[in-house]
Amino acid sequence: MKGWWGRILRVDLTRKKTTVQEYDASIARDFIGGRGLAVKILWDEVKNVDPLSPENKLIFAAGPYNGIPLPSSGKLVVAAKSPLTGGYGDGNLGTMASVHLRRAGYDAIVIEGKADRPVYLYVEDDHVEILSAEGLWGLTTFEAERKLKEVHGKNVGVLVIGPGGENLVKYATIISQEGRSGGRPGMGAVMGSKKLKAVVIKGSKEIPVADPKEVQELGRKAYEEILNKPAYEFWIRQGTMAAVEWCQENGALPTRNFSDGYFEFSRLIDGYAMEAMKVERRGCPYCNMACGNDVLDVECRKSELDYENVALLGSNLGIGHLGKVSVLNRMADELGIDTISLGNTIGFFMELSERGIVKDGVKFGDFEGAKQLVLDIAYRKGAYGDVLAEGVRYASEKLGGKDIAMHVKGLEVSGYNCYAYPAMALAYGTSPIGAHHKDAWVIAWEIGTAPIEGESRKASEYKITEDPEKAAKVIELQRLRGGLFEVLTGCRLPWVEIALDIQWYPKFLKAITVIDYTMEEIFRVADRIYTLIR
Repeated sequence: MKGWWGRILRVDLTRKKTTVQEYDASIARDFIGGRGLAVKILWDEVKNVDPLSPENKLIFAAGPYNGIPLPSSGKLVVAAKSPLTGGYGDGNLGTMASVHLRRAGYDAIVIEGKADRPVYLYVEDDHVEILSAEGLWGLTTFEAERKLKEVHGKNVGVLVIGPGGENLVKYATIISQEGRSGGRPGMGAVMGSKKLKAVVIKGSKEIPVADPKEVQELGRKAYEEILNKPAYEFWIRQGTMAAVEWCQENGALPTRNFSDGYFEFSRLIDGYAMEAMKVERRGCPYCNMACGNDVLDVECRKSELDYENVALLGSNLGIGHLGKVSVLNRMADELGIDTISLGNTIGFFMELSERGIVKDGVKFGDFEGAKQLVLDIAYRKGAYGDVLAEGVRYASEKLGGKDIAMHVKGLEVSGYNCYAYPAMALAYGTSPIGAHHKDAWVIAWEIGTAPIEGESRKASEYKITEDPEKAAKVIELQRLRGGLFEVLTGCRLPWVEIALDIQWYPKFLKAITVIDYTMEEIFRVADRIYTLIR
């Protein structure tokens, strides 16, 4: 096969055994890679199991696009049965681990079983070891990655969990490169349940592609097109942080547990506020439009900001101070907890406190109280840390307030207040993993085609009606965002934010694999994946 290795590294932590499985070319053709390959494996092999049991399988899956110098090709899918939702769960993150996985000669790593003590996995091409992590267990993600690079060198890809994953916080994530996070539905908890602290990968092989010269030429042209796009200059300045102002203007900025779409202090946490604090810009492998904005928080520590974490840990908590929001974001990354679900959970608890449902809680705007809750959740301590570590669905069943628990299928809502945007609500409701924008970020199209006028945008003022055009747009975007980009596996942002033509991607696939996928064939791949997930 060109473009694929056709090889999966299998790791059984219980038996301390590793093997290499070869898979058929028809699977590569029908599922391509990334989410597609992960879904196929989970469908075939994981049935009615406890997500935190040894029988669950944790999968790191790349696509044929990864490890090749093409725009924003440095993503990696992580998937398993979710402890947060009870269904399929996945996420993707930008990481050198994606590049090294492909260079090591694998399309995926599948991990099952449970170690009898903390371990980490070391992969260097065909050499695979399960090593002791007893000196790493309990460390933050930043500390653990630095120590692992002291041992194995800086030219590696590292995937690591923090105390959140070790303590089985249901929305613990997997972290790479001190701030890149993936696996919102509790993939970090699955990793922690297996006593697996980290995966370290180092690869040196040449990835097989069908037409190396065509890949090189397409990459050159696509990178050049991105640089010449009108939106490029402003994107480089603010990245996703520009969405704070945009959501505020359109009444979609999550505010005080999604009770409003406007935040009176939005100017203090928006992209312009970030620009005044920025000390560094970071990006994922093979990206020439890097969106990671490092600022110094109020504790003089670096924190990498994007829109979602600022919206959920800022306006959604009533905190209008970007330096303080940055502390909460950095703590979440260090502890290995998803910032979106964390902001939802703390916001939910703050509203319970405001309503008097809990008597000794934390109210909106209380930064110190929020900091303590982050620690309580990560370590499952304090009066409420244990229950809040389970997510808002469970917490609302125990504490009350089901009507204000913002989730779909158990996954907390990401950073768009969609009470006035029914297509976005539909996208959340039909997302295969729960309320996450990565499958169908339709709100930009919805606002652009049907602007809502007037200063007040309270939900009660709008009549939600059936609209076949909006439903069709959700399906189209799910096929692209949750289909095409999740199987390549690549970042959507060149297409979404810079307007890189979507037709580049079938061209990339043909040059890499020799298979001339039409968009209709790619849509069928997406439909096949969604069918298995559901």
